[in-house]
Amino acid sequence: MELNQVITELEKSDNNWTVEQIGECLVITNEDGIKAHLAICGKQITVEALLFSEEYVSDTAALNKFILETHKMIPLTSVGITVVDGQSYYAAFGALSSESKMESIVIEVSMLFTNIAELLDAYSEFLK
Repeated sequence: MELNQVITELEKSDNNWTVEQIGECLVITNEDGIKAHLAICGKQITVEALLFSEEYVSDTAALNKFILETHKMIPLTSVGITVVDGQSYYAAFGALSSESKMESIVIEVSMLFTNIAELLDAYSEFLK
């Protein structure tokens, strides 16, 4: 699967997204300005978006416990911690096979954006 095929499919979807290729990655921005990064790595496609910096969390142990206890409520999106330029961020991500249909990729990106709103709402009590 090629990134240009994915770009074409994302741009022709009914979503109001902008898509930009930066190196081997796509940056997809939704109408709220939230950016998701899509990469094809061998047999996997990952789509990830940063939620917030760890420095904005009032109690990381409590938030981490809450995430582990509630992650099944949003099964298509996982949450982890990723480091960008030495700073830790909570990130939402999804993955699918590089053999997936283009339609499935659009659905994955759409679900990630939808689930980000739910995650931010659920985690708000843990933010400064």
